[in-house]
Amino acid sequence: MQFAINTPALLFPAITLLMLAYTNRFLALATLIRNLNRQYKEDASHQDLIRLQVKNLLRRLTLIKQMQASGIASFFFCVLSMLLVYFEHPVWAFSTFGVSLFLLLISLILSLDEIFISTRALELELKDMMDEK
Repeated sequence: MQFAINTPALLFPAITLLMLAYTNRFLALATLIRNLNRQYKEDASHQDLIRLQVKNLLRRLTLIKQMQASGIASFFFCVLSMLLVYFEHPVWAFSTFGVSLFLLLISLILSLDEIFISTRALELELKDMMDEK
């Protein structure tokens, strides 16, 4: 099997777009946390629901941090793989590219977990609205 420098280069657009999506998730979560904090201080009637949401948000924040870390590590190993190809170390380059793919897979699994958790958070909101009727 021929392993060329353009093989790891194929991951560049995918990883950068993924990191952009993760950053957008983080920014949306930060806005939500700030709004929730303001709501918690102003309205005492919904503090139980807000506490449930805070627990959920803390878990999501941890997951997003892990997603970003594994995505960055994947990008690092992808670049390292290209560097090793350039310096003509094909075995190390191929192995490093494998590590990059594995880290990307971990990042995607964490992303899926975060999506499931955020869906549950929306279900809490819907349940709260249904209970008010």
